[in-house]
Amino acid sequence: MESLTVGDLYDRCTDFYEERVALQHNGEQFTFQEIGLKTLCLGEALRKLGLKKGDKAAFLMQNCPEYIFCEYALAKMGVVRVPLAVLLGSDAHIYMMNHAECTTLIYHEKMTDRVLEMIPSLETVRHFICVSKDSGAVPTGHMHLQSLIADSKPVPFNEKVQPEDLCGIYYTGGTTGLPKGVMLSHRSWVFTYLLEMLELGLEAEEKFAFVTPLTHGAGCLIMPVLLRRGICVIVDHFEPEYFLKMVEQEKITSTFIVPTMIYAMLDCPNRDKYDLSSLRNVVYGAAAIAPDRLKAAVETFGPIFTQLYGQTEAPMMISVLPRDEHLIADPEKEKRVFGSCGRPNILCEVKIESEGKEVERGSIGEIAARCPNLMDGYLKNPEATAETIKEGWLYTGDLGRLDKDGYLFILDRSKDMIVSGGFNIYPKEIEDLLFEHQAVKNVAVVGVPDDKWGEAVKAIVVLKNPGEASSEELIAFVKERKGSLVAPKSVDFWPEIPLTNLGKIDKKRIRNEYWKDHDRRV
Repeated sequence: MESLTVGDLYDRCTDFYEERVALQHNGEQFTFQEIGLKTLCLGEALRKLGLKKGDKAAFLMQNCPEYIFCEYALAKMGVVRVPLAVLLGSDAHIYMMNHAECTTLIYHEKMTDRVLEMIPSLETVRHFICVSKDSGAVPTGHMHLQSLIADSKPVPFNEKVQPEDLCGIYYTGGTTGLPKGVMLSHRSWVFTYLLEMLELGLEAEEKFAFVTPLTHGAGCLIMPVLLRRGICVIVDHFEPEYFLKMVEQEKITSTFIVPTMIYAMLDCPNRDKYDLSSLRNVVYGAAAIAPDRLKAAVETFGPIFTQLYGQTEAPMMISVLPRDEHLIADPEKEKRVFGSCGRPNILCEVKIESEGKEVERGSIGEIAARCPNLMDGYLKNPEATAETIKEGWLYTGDLGRLDKDGYLFILDRSKDMIVSGGFNIYPKEIEDLLFEHQAVKNVAVVGVPDDKWGEAVKAIVVLKNPGEASSEELIAFVKERKGSLVAPKSVDFWPEIPLTNLGKIDKKRIRNEYWKDHDRRV
């Protein structure tokens, strides 16, 4: 595997599986052979535009089959892909494309207005290629991707791409300062795919529903599914009942979702009317899950869940909690394991450090990982690279601990830690506890300004039914179980918890509500 590139793996699939169906989208199907032919044609079209190895091409696309054609073609050409999250704002997209010096932007027709607004601020983009069912809807001066494919011949690739070559630049969320461009080589991606195939329980001939953005975590799973002769069912949005209906109709076997989607499925009033017997593996990650909600999900849908923990800097795979470890007879052990993010994957070493020294099992510190799919570094940011990668170890910025059995527990991002009266308080443990209260539907805990304590613990709560619990009741609920130090000093009830474009709780936005009139943020 070490000598292969992403393009090589795509070649293996299209060569070996030819007439088998590989992609499905809105009633349309593509075989492996058709993917190969379309990719050859697209590669020839891009060559004629002048794209060459080392150039950067941004993707601003909703989920669609063309995403895979583009990923395959760029991998074979040695062109570096720069995926852009659709729900980010234009300022972020402009910064990322300028920072990466992208020469090409491939975008979905639904993003046309946004692209036209951004053009005056784009410094290096020369080619604009639109994915659209209607070629007549493509703006003047822009190219139509489907026409480029249809009008080109399937010319074989002859570019020399090596495992060490840069495959993609993936921008972090930018919750602190400007987003950082994570550089991932072909070698990093090949090891990521290998780890996913080893650890995530993917079986032969999966019918895998891609309902989260391909530009984010879901895109990491395309190749493992294809390598297992599976079908990638591309879905352009998630709505709980729509998804459950699709599982029944299409006999979906696997999917990847984030915890908020699991919550939505649990809360779906019509969930029991659908036959979900085909669904054998729900991979989840990208954000922490509340143990109580995970327990409810297992009780409702069965032990079909696989948790993963990773970062953009080590895609997807630092630790894993497989399906069989979601079925635990001992209630105490179940509660403990459900609060973890599993154990390090088979090729990953994990240690916990505090003040520059590795700490003993059970102690809290920063999680550091050493694994074969690490990034090459941050684009144009050697200082941040040096702070994050030290002697081959990735310092994640996550606070956690390892228990005696090797389970990894994430307490929080280091920046989310609340320091109140000189004591370190970890919001996640309070959030997990509040989720156990029968009236709580969703919760986020943040530190807010306090003249006496510096920061005070505040819980933002969404109730299942308005008025079902009071702030005093919820504060007492935590205090009885964890003590007064970590109990919220106050509770605010909101109609909903704001989420980022990736489905994570938007702590930055919540904190801004309480810190906006203060010069400091801690």
